Amino acid sequence: VQLQASGGGLVQAGDSLRLSCAASGGTFSGYDVGWFRQAPGKEREFVTATRPNPIYTRYADSVKGRFTVSRDNAKNTMYLQMNSLKPEDTAAYYCAAKPRGPLTAMGISALYNYWGQGTQVTVSS
Repeated sequence: VQLQASGGGLVQAGDSLRLSCAASGGTFSGYDVGWFRQAPGKEREFVTATRPNPIYTRYADSVKGRFTVSRDNAKNTMYLQMNSLKPEDTAAYYCAAKPRGPLTAMGISALYNYWGQGTQVTVSS
């Protein structure tokens, strides 16, 4: 599976952005898919992950209530709607996929086999 992330940009605090992650060479079905981010000088951190059944969706506390992940399995595309953006959301955002596993493992980046290239999100104050 190859992943292609897009949609990043430069916005002001309080603005919104929607990131997309398109899969090719395979389908999202049967995979946990998620978003991670990495700011300069910091480790990659979990943002959100989901399964085909949206009840199995997890968010980092730092984005809960502001970010929403969704997936269109027919289009093999995942989205991250980011609202009320803050300067601390500035990072390169990566989409990723892994075979379905324990729910408790959805936030562990080392378990994700497939990664898209990062898309930069910069939020100015």
